[in-house]
Amino acid sequence: MQIPMEIVAGLSFAAVAIPQGMGYTKIAGMPVITGIYTLLLPMVAFAIFGSSRHLVVGADSATAAIIASGLATMALPNSSEYVAYASTIALIAAILLLLAGFLKLGFLADFLSHTALIGFLTGVGIQISISQINGMLGVPSGHFGTLTSIVLLVENIHYLSVPTLIVSVCVLLIVVPCRIKYSKIPCMLIAVIAAIAASWFWNLSSYGIATLGELPTGLPALSIPTIPLSDIPSIVSTSVACFMVILAQSIVTSRAYSIKFADTFDENKELIGLGLANIAAGITGTFVVNGSPTKTEEVRRSGGRTQLTQLVAVAVTAAFLLFLTKPFAYLPTAVLSSIVFFIGFNLIDMHGMLDLYKHRRVEFVVAVATAIAVILFNVEAGIGIAIILSISVHLRHSYKPLNLLIVPKNECCTKTVPLSTNQHAIEGLLIYRFGANLYFANEGHFEDEILSLVKSSYPIRWFCISATNIDDIDYTSIETMRVIYNQLKMRKITLVMCDVVSPVMDELIKDGLIDLIGKEHIFETVYDVMEAYKNTRFSDVKAHDQATIQCSSKMPYTSAQRSDLEQSA
Repeated sequence: MQIPMEIVAGLSFAAVAIPQGMGYTKIAGMPVITGIYTLLLPMVAFAIFGSSRHLVVGADSATAAIIASGLATMALPNSSEYVAYASTIALIAAILLLLAGFLKLGFLADFLSHTALIGFLTGVGIQISISQINGMLGVPSGHFGTLTSIVLLVENIHYLSVPTLIVSVCVLLIVVPCRIKYSKIPCMLIAVIAAIAASWFWNLSSYGIATLGELPTGLPALSIPTIPLSDIPSIVSTSVACFMVILAQSIVTSRAYSIKFADTFDENKELIGLGLANIAAGITGTFVVNGSPTKTEEVRRSGGRTQLTQLVAVAVTAAFLLFLTKPFAYLPTAVLSSIVFFIGFNLIDMHGMLDLYKHRRVEFVVAVATAIAVILFNVEAGIGIAIILSISVHLRHSYKPLNLLIVPKNECCTKTVPLSTNQHAIEGLLIYRFGANLYFANEGHFEDEILSLVKSSYPIRWFCISATNIDDIDYTSIETMRVIYNQLKMRKITLVMCDVVSPVMDELIKDGLIDLIGKEHIFETVYDVMEAYKNTRFSDVKAHDQATIQCSSKMPYTSAQRSDLEQSA
């Protein structure tokens, strides 16, 4: 029962993927046939060697846009030289993916945050959509930047072809409503077949509507692309950009679907599968392939649950190349432009951007900056800025983390309160919880905050650092701890620590900080700290004051109670 469902899903997916693959070549600047080649050996390689049961590998709009941006000045789009450069980029990206897999560097995917990815894909979507408007209107165009494309469109608008515009509008009228209401129907294939039939029946080329012309028949030949060795450094940055997008997008998608279906998932094996898929792309004369979230979701909606679906799609694609390419000579190029426009428009994640604006303004700025970089400069610049901003956001969180004070909630529980309350856990005991690892960038903030608390929370006899969120501490921070110890000692305040994890404890022992603070001042929990403080602080208090003083372990004193206690003491 499972195999027939996978076969149906494979047929359905191929019906969508073939016109999509042809459309992606418009983005990449590659011959149309090469988009179909991405559905052959690359998909087989990943199905065999990849880790995910669900991830679908193929041509992708983001990596296609990176290739077009990187090769804009190196070769003429659609030329044999251009194809050789694009295939070499796939091979270099494959080497990087294989190295990352063998060296277990799958964690690098985390350096491109989801926030930056939203902005990046939104920028790519805007760039792609704008780049296809010329083709939809029949206006001359070239592979230029987004702003230049807009200027050229305005300058050449008098070349607008009304018949071409009508074809484009008809395609969108088929694709958009069908996609919204009947997502399981291969609307793109329907639009392509309808356009081919109309072009053949009414001879649309006689109205000035450009068509694809004859496509090569048969399977791709295997060969190693050859380019001048001196040009390889020029395409390395493009290959690295493709590598980063493949790494981030594919791993995130695989992880999401493994969680959804409770499957096992090995991100490093995934990288090896993606590397081999790109080797297959490079030697079959096509361009970089990527794990596609949209294709993966389409297969899921079609009922596919294993890589058998992709293998069925490969068989269908091979049959198409052997027997069905001739009718595509009649296909108007405006149809592909309209399909790509729709693909690009769907990449614009307005929901994600609005959600960021409502809940995370700083991350919204990161997403917007990334999108603007893609639109104004190029996709490679967008990738670089996305990575830099992703790391910057992480550093911002660790540089200035959420630090709190710990106080009793009742006899058996504690709670956290803001630092601004200056609230003592027990009169004279302040328990401070630092919210991140201690390292050279935040140790100054750590020191300033502690000394500020000491000054504003007088009188303090014990100052406790709860290290429950500190997993690592560097050399600079150890020295800062010595300074804090001496500053507190000058004020006759005892420094104590609790919740110290083993790796941090080892560092503190090795660097002599435990000997400085005193082993008797290192505690397992905040409750141990409070108990020890009560025993030390009130050991010589008169018996008739014990009941009053014990209440201090449950709630902070008011100023009046503090005055009474000091007078009675």
